[in-house]
Amino acid sequence: MDELQLKRPGRAGTPAPAVPGFALWQLGFRPFYLLASIFSAGSVALWALQYSGWLGGAYLKGPLWHGHEMLFGYTVAVIAGFLLTAVRNWTGLPTPSGAPLAALSALWVAGRILVLTPWSLAAALVNAAFPIAVAVAIARPIVRSRNRRNYFFIALLVLLGVITLATHAALNGVVDVSPRFALQLAIDVVLFVMTVMAGRVVPMFTNNGVPGTNATRRPWLERLALGSVIALFLADHVQAMPALAAAVALFAAIVHAARLALWQGWRTLRTPLVWVLHLAYAWIVIHLLLRALAVAGWVAEPLALHALTLGAIGGLTIGMITRTARGHTGRPLKADGYETTAYLLVFAAALARVFGPMLLPAHYMACVQVSAVLWVAAFGLYAVRYWPVLTRPRLDGKPG
Repeated sequence: MDELQLKRPGRAGTPAPAVPGFALWQLGFRPFYLLASIFSAGSVALWALQYSGWLGGAYLKGPLWHGHEMLFGYTVAVIAGFLLTAVRNWTGLPTPSGAPLAALSALWVAGRILVLTPWSLAAALVNAAFPIAVAVAIARPIVRSRNRRNYFFIALLVLLGVITLATHAALNGVVDVSPRFALQLAIDVVLFVMTVMAGRVVPMFTNNGVPGTNATRRPWLERLALGSVIALFLADHVQAMPALAAAVALFAAIVHAARLALWQGWRTLRTPLVWVLHLAYAWIVIHLLLRALAVAGWVAEPLALHALTLGAIGGLTIGMITRTARGHTGRPLKADGYETTAYLLVFAAALARVFGPMLLPAHYMACVQVSAVLWVAAFGLYAVRYWPVLTRPRLDGKPG
């Protein structure tokens, strides 16, 4: 059976029947979660083959382009899917569906194709246009409803568009700026988005999913946590003072560890749909610590980077694209064995990529290859398992 063996809410023991119809263009999470998972598995598989010397130079032009694709391709697609769905809930007003949503998806796909062509200007413009187009799409309902609390998402998406242009210019040697520096600024923006959203949803999901947990927030600590990420973004602008960024990263690690402790993740161990978010957030703390240590030369900088990209981004996105897909298709908010396996595969990939080279430096390439296989398995599993979920109507018959 190609439909998930899940229960219809309120009818324990009765398998949810297959729902006829095609619903991919009904709400933003549907196409972008599916596209992101397929692209993530395929892109990492191809890059690992090329990086290992088995594919030659047939895919991307180098490691920085791999970073570009996982950031502006995979991660931004998940953010787009989440926001196009969440904004409709926050405001009660429609976000793109049908043909406009399909057009946004085509724009994203065009960006993935153009990166592989010699048409660098077209690739830059299309990739920059995508987050700006999503910003416009969510701006209409947010502004109309005067949902001022979420105005900053519009600004962050526009900023990502601008940084995308700068990154392409740096990667193509058009401007005298380090491509790694441009990518780092974009990563800081994504880090800020993650810390904002995690602060909003992780305590709520924890208390709802594991009653009695009493996950709490402290307003002063919330401000300090978000402020430390902004400070890190600003410190990264001062390239001549790496010690400043290291100090800020170390301070941020302490603050975010304190924030995470208040959410009491150790009480969620029997609820995979919740602990996946806590474990992913712990990787933010690890990333910040390793980032400070990298300046001192104690660890390699790519290990700190992959703690964020595989552990934190990978963990938070796999957790959110399962939970929100379940919730918005009328399914129970409970992870099954397939989803739990995907979570464990993502975190195993992060462990292999970050700590494998530390423990087995002579087997660096093998660690990269193992990590890639685990990552591809995780998102390939999601794509196969969620294809029928994302392309069929809700089980409860509601729109969306």
